[in-house]
Amino acid sequence: MSRRNVPHAFTAVDSQARPAELVEVLKRLTAEPFYGAYKKRLRELLHARPGGRFLDVGAGAGDGALALSAETGARVVGADSSLTMATAMKGAGLGHVVVADGHRLPFRDSCFDGVWADRVLQHVEDPARVIDEMSRVVRPGGRIVLADPDYATQVLDIEDQHLAAQVLRFRAEVNLRNGTLAHRHAGMLAARALEDIAVEAHTLVVRDPRAVDNVMGLRSWAHTAAARGHLDADDADRFVAQFDEAVRTGRFTYAVTFFLTSATVPISAVPAHHQEVDR
Repeated sequence: MSRRNVPHAFTAVDSQARPAELVEVLKRLTAEPFYGAYKKRLRELLHARPGGRFLDVGAGAGDGALALSAETGARVVGADSSLTMATAMKGAGLGHVVVADGHRLPFRDSCFDGVWADRVLQHVEDPARVIDEMSRVVRPGGRIVLADPDYATQVLDIEDQHLAAQVLRFRAEVNLRNGTLAHRHAGMLAARALEDIAVEAHTLVVRDPRAVDNVMGLRSWAHTAAARGHLDADDADRFVAQFDEAVRTGRFTYAVTFFLTSATVPISAVPAHHQEVDR
């Protein structure tokens, strides 16, 4: 089987045939109780206060940025590499929006009180570089929060567990650039001498396959894998048949664990260099 990477739609939103549909996907997920709960906890971990200045890296449709501003009175900047997402943020009422790549944030050192990336590092080319940039733009004593699912933790109850593992592994290792990185976020922050590092695990459990945007399209993953040369077509058909049987008999269960990792930039931190633009 081929091991070539299959780009995920959120890796390059603007190049998709219908990028506006991805805005709607984010809105549907945000409305899910699990997503709403972990996102609220993410915002709490930023320790935001009125008048503080915060940055949402890979802000998507801007729901998290708007919520933090409304809840805390903080000033929030939404940054996303996608013009489609930036337009959606502006349309939703976010006042400070920047089209920017997380690998090269257009802000001077130490200009934010906190920064976060929610389900972003799984998609980027160089997660370490993005974390370096996030660390750079946060003042000493400020907060950094990362949130991502770790697809190495996936489980799915269908009859053929070997087949389930093959399809879930495709999602984790091929369909996403960094699908199994989230449990290593704490180590990456520790390597940068950040302090007060804490990790929380939040597990999404889905029993209704219609929930969570049809479990993020799980039923289609096998045929996507087959189309890309990672699974036999007959096995893809068998996966769908077993998926539907699990739903029919009430045995269907899917779960994946999200890791929320937070840290504080040490007071002794000295910025290494400065960027020219402060927006």
